[in-house]
Amino acid sequence: MIMRRLLTDIYYSFPIQLLVLHFRKYQVILLFWLLLVSTIDSGFMKNFGADALFFVPEYLGNVNALSAAIIGVAMGVFFMSWNITTFILHSKRFKFLATASKPFLKYCINNAILPLAFLIFYLVRVFQFNMHKELMSVGDIMALVGGFMGGLTLHIAFSFGYFFGADRRILREITPVVENSEAFKAQFDPTKNQQKDGFGLKVGYYLSTRFKLRKARVVSHYNQDFLDTIFKRHHFAGMIGIMLAFIFLITIGFFLDVRFFQVPAAASVIIFFAVMLAVIGALTYFLKSWSILFVIGLVIVLNILYGADIIDPRNKVYGLNYNNVAERPVYDRDELQKLCMPAKMEADKTNMLQVLENWKKKQQSDKPVMIFINVSGGGLRSATFVMNTLQKLDSITNGALMQHTFLISGASGGMLAATYYRELYREKIKGQDIDLNDKRYTNNITQDLLNPIFSSMIDRDIFSPAQKFSVGKYSYIKDRGYAFEEKLKDNSDGILNTQIKDYVADEKAAIIPMIIFNSVVTIDGRKMMIGTQPISFMMKPAAFENDMNIMPDGIDFAALFAKQDPMNVRVLTALRMNATFPYILPNVWLPTQPIVDVMDAGLRDNFGQETTLRFVENFNDWIQKNTGGIIILQIRDRQRDGWQSPLENGSITDILTKPGTILQHNWYKFQDYTQTDQYSYLKDTTDDKIHRITFNYIPENEDMSAALNFHLTAAEKQDVIASFNTSPNQAMLKKLLKLIK
Repeated sequence: MIMRRLLTDIYYSFPIQLLVLHFRKYQVILLFWLLLVSTIDSGFMKNFGADALFFVPEYLGNVNALSAAIIGVAMGVFFMSWNITTFILHSKRFKFLATASKPFLKYCINNAILPLAFLIFYLVRVFQFNMHKELMSVGDIMALVGGFMGGLTLHIAFSFGYFFGADRRILREITPVVENSEAFKAQFDPTKNQQKDGFGLKVGYYLSTRFKLRKARVVSHYNQDFLDTIFKRHHFAGMIGIMLAFIFLITIGFFLDVRFFQVPAAASVIIFFAVMLAVIGALTYFLKSWSILFVIGLVIVLNILYGADIIDPRNKVYGLNYNNVAERPVYDRDELQKLCMPAKMEADKTNMLQVLENWKKKQQSDKPVMIFINVSGGGLRSATFVMNTLQKLDSITNGALMQHTFLISGASGGMLAATYYRELYREKIKGQDIDLNDKRYTNNITQDLLNPIFSSMIDRDIFSPAQKFSVGKYSYIKDRGYAFEEKLKDNSDGILNTQIKDYVADEKAAIIPMIIFNSVVTIDGRKMMIGTQPISFMMKPAAFENDMNIMPDGIDFAALFAKQDPMNVRVLTALRMNATFPYILPNVWLPTQPIVDVMDAGLRDNFGQETTLRFVENFNDWIQKNTGGIIILQIRDRQRDGWQSPLENGSITDILTKPGTILQHNWYKFQDYTQTDQYSYLKDTTDDKIHRITFNYIPENEDMSAALNFHLTAAEKQDVIASFNTSPNQAMLKKLLKLIK
């Protein structure tokens, strides 16, 4: 009997009743807790590195107690938003609060189960992640935890200070009415507008402000209008707090170029969640059952405004002319066919033959080995492996690698590193004091790119998409694409802040290897190719160059946009178009009729080999006569056979989702199968003078391999760099040295 009574009292206690109510009503707002928990648990968006944003927050280029304190403040904003929103939604169900002193504080104390559980879980994960992934010392982790708790405590103390002031103001306003019995009875006559039966929830005990159990007061004799008046005044005070968070996001967005305002991305995400939590709560509170219809109507209005070009969130190619609307090229079958007519392809081949001759003149033998470097996509995992591998190979070959290289192609992260390395090489041969093997350059390319992307996505793309910047005489909206480019520019010490036109002469003279930056047109899968030289011959397979019935599967960017200043495009933008992670970076729309957009090159050719094979196919005769053979040097972030990550059926859910995920999971394998087939056909026509040397990132522990994203942990960096020394890669090194002699 005693146990039953105890369990009944526990169940009807205010904390438990609140917890049950959260799961019974307005479950949609629990999604924010679910997203946070899943992210912290390295589940949600793990492949994009979202968990690292919360564990190693970066502010002013450093991860320290100050950056963690900002996360703590943001978490305090979310906790308070959770309390304010649920207080507004649920307070009428707990009427005893209206007559209690400091009702909001009492509500927060009794509503602390979810925040406290999350806080404990977060702190445990901070220790686990930073100790095992970031290889931090216990002292460094404690500094981060101390900073986080300091920021959280500071914001909660400030918030309650604000609400204590609101309580005193409300008390001053209501006291004269309560003390005047005649006025109180006239305004809040308990015999009129009596409380509705069945709406309030039963509460036996609650925790007081001193964390002692107190019996809930019976308030059934109060007029409903009186209780509503008390609650509404507290609701208004809470809404002011949420408005301040909204203003904060707008302010950060407008001043995001100032380093002081570049808060850790996780802070922006958390505050965004806090605002969205409040918005959903407000819609539910004010519109009730009309809230879903309101959202549908809002989407329809936004679509109308977008269709009328009143709002335009689309990202652009920085440097390209979008102003001459009347001269935009038509994107259709006939116009693309005109770009690769036989006469045009012959002229472009003649130009490229001169580049090949220029390359040969710079070699040390009559029959030099020609190298084509192919680098794979794979975020910073690939960028780190490519940069470290290029440094090692060029050092071991005494600089012969870059001298023998004619063309570099690939996708995403690998191209970030390859382009950076080529620029260092270019600066060195121009006389700059640069040690190509300096580890600083590998460290540079491994620096985080995810933080500014997420910060801009929340602070600028959503809340203040109005700021502009210029490239020459053309202006563009600042968004997360711009933030990515600026961070990449900073990480590379500014040397990638160039334009395509800056390389025309050097590539024509074969002073540096040529680069073709690829991306994929989303409406038809064609490859968009950006280069300094005319490359119409790359638009079709060589066997069909004279067949007008065969449509081109590639597009020469410079030819298509001849009237839009194509050489004015920033190299940083060409790299971003090549590395457009879905959702993380925006697709880039092009000024065509009709408008098309492009995304990551990995969708079509993640390893760069398709581009190389088509080039070799076009100039096979010249290569046979003038070189000692071809080396296709592949530097990849994943092994070719694919046995390391099979698509398994581990649960019923896997069986249900497999038909929808099989294509995504095996996409890169399909590319491997096709390109290996293409390679075998070409090899038959080259008298075995073509060789494929492949360096793979091979993790020490397959279950702990580096994630595919724009952030690497310290442990992942070590693992990726050490991978060059694995026995398969060392065997490839010996084979390369034998061929390059």
